[in-house]
Amino acid sequence: MSKLLDMLFEHKIIAIFRGYKGPEADAAALALIEGGIRLMEVTMNTEEAAETISRWRGKYEGRAAIGAGTVLDVEMAKEAVAAGASFLISPNLDEEVVEFGASRGISVWPGVMTPTEIVRARKAGAEAVKIFPMASLGVGYLAEICAPLNNIPMIATGGVDLGNIKDYFAAGACAVGMGSKLLNKEWIREGKYELLTEQAAKFVNAAAGK
Repeated sequence: MSKLLDMLFEHKIIAIFRGYKGPEADAAALALIEGGIRLMEVTMNTEEAAETISRWRGKYEGRAAIGAGTVLDVEMAKEAVAAGASFLISPNLDEEVVEFGASRGISVWPGVMTPTEIVRARKAGAEAVKIFPMASLGVGYLAEICAPLNNIPMIATGGVDLGNIKDYFAAGACAVGMGSKLLNKEWIREGKYELLTEQAAKFVNAAAGK
């Protein structure tokens, strides 16, 4: 088991940063870290994604693991790893990306939906998989696929909120991926970063069963 997988099991929440850059992104990231978030994903379709990953590795090393999201192919994976990404996440399954990461000791958690895709990802070397789009599939679907495939760690991404986060874990998810519920655009626009910290702490406590 890798260090990143250990972190995933322990902390259970991946914060997804899409569309944020510069000082605004830095302040939001720090606010989530102060709220207890320990895994942060910068999507590669965000402007200045590589620069953000590199900067955060320097600023937040030891406080949070910084990874890349929306990694669609090997070229994106190479760019993300060169920037310092500790893990790679995608909305799709590309075995070449999984194999690239595995050969370099980088955790890759690809996006999958069907049981066939889940098993294919595992055989390619993925330590965990991202079930997506979870908001459309629903918790019931997650419970159904986790029953026969309970040996494969699954990250539920999409549709997670304070009211249902415990349901995802009860259904079998080892972790959840979250974007807008952690990163309220209005609060960020208004500079109310303390509210991000408070919200993050609520999700961290819920994930811990508190």
